[in-house]
Amino acid sequence: MKKLLFIIVFISYFTVSQAQRAPEINKMEFSEEALAQTIQDFDATVFTIGEVFKKHQGKVILLDIWASWCPDCITGLPELKQLQKQYPQVVYLFFSLDRIGNETAWKNAITKFDIQGEHYWFNSEWKNDFNNYIELNWIPRYLLIDKDGKIAHYYAIKANDPVLLESLKTLVVE
Repeated sequence: MKKLLFIIVFISYFTVSQAQRAPEINKMEFSEEALAQTIQDFDATVFTIGEVFKKHQGKVILLDIWASWCPDCITGLPELKQLQKQYPQVVYLFFSLDRIGNETAWKNAITKFDIQGEHYWFNSEWKNDFNNYIELNWIPRYLLIDKDGKIAHYYAIKANDPVLLESLKTLVVE
């Protein structure tokens, strides 16, 4: 019994520690397949991610990939709201991974937690062309996109990540 418990604890620890591991390669731009991934807005209008990014060309974007069922996503909102106050000129995009058929939970969470920004929902499985390309392994996941649409900061799981904050500060000053 002790051996079985040890194995379960070891596997659980290994799985969690691997889940939060940053990708080995920091990508600087999105693939065509990632940008072609569809996503829908609050009114159920479907866009490609490329179209969403193009709407904000010339602006700095902070992308937050989250879900209403994710405790880390919800507990991280105060830090994100601090960033929004400090950098109001940044576009804040939220891509939700709420489960298929659970659009109501996504919309209710936006209202309940007063999440300000532009909201989209994948309405698909976790694994899709965009999330596969960015090697999504944990949420929340933050990506910082510069004014040219390039990825300025590829991996952060906290809105107050020091490297993310430094990158944001640099981009906003430019």
